[in-house]
Amino acid sequence: MTVAASRAASPAAANPNATIKWLVEPTSAAWVEQTLANLDTVLLDHSHCERKAAGVALSLMSRYPSNAKLVRALTAIAQEELQHFEQVNRILEKRGVTLAPLPAPPYGSGLKAQVRRNEPDRLLDLLLVSGLIEARSHERLGLLAEHLPDRELAKFYHSLMASEARHYGAYWLLATAEFDREVASARLAELAAVESELLSTLYPEPRIHS
Repeated sequence: MTVAASRAASPAAANPNATIKWLVEPTSAAWVEQTLANLDTVLLDHSHCERKAAGVALSLMSRYPSNAKLVRALTAIAQEELQHFEQVNRILEKRGVTLAPLPAPPYGSGLKAQVRRNEPDRLLDLLLVSGLIEARSHERLGLLAEHLPDRELAKFYHSLMASEARHYGAYWLLATAEFDREVASARLAELAAVESELLSTLYPEPRIHS
């Protein structure tokens, strides 16, 4: 395995500060501070993120309907993402925050731009990009669980971490079921570097992925 592939398989080995598998760089303390100071906006963005994550799973199922293993795995993910969407919306309602659109940071579009157009490369990239987003969500929801002064809300975010970990694990299993592990690892290293670069400059408005 190449050095890049080895780092992709275990980014913590390349960067001791990165504690979540797949992620090249950890989230900055500045993001945590920005988030805690703008919690209602972040909760609203979290609602959008859960809806979008369910939509990604449904889109992949629609694009590859003959892949039974993929459809089964993504059905479970979509159902869980929609459950989280409902849970976050209840919290928003309780806090008096109305559902509304938010301008998107460059994170999602930046990763989408890396997806190659031709198959089978497109499928590999879609699975890995989806997994990277889930991995970053896992890390950041964990930071919210750790730092939120509202212990009830912190407990809620802690409860979501296991499912986010399952999701990025599921995307990796799907990728390695369809592609050689070394090919998938090498491509993951490339995409993970882009993912961290997209987060290297803090977006001026607080977002889950900013």
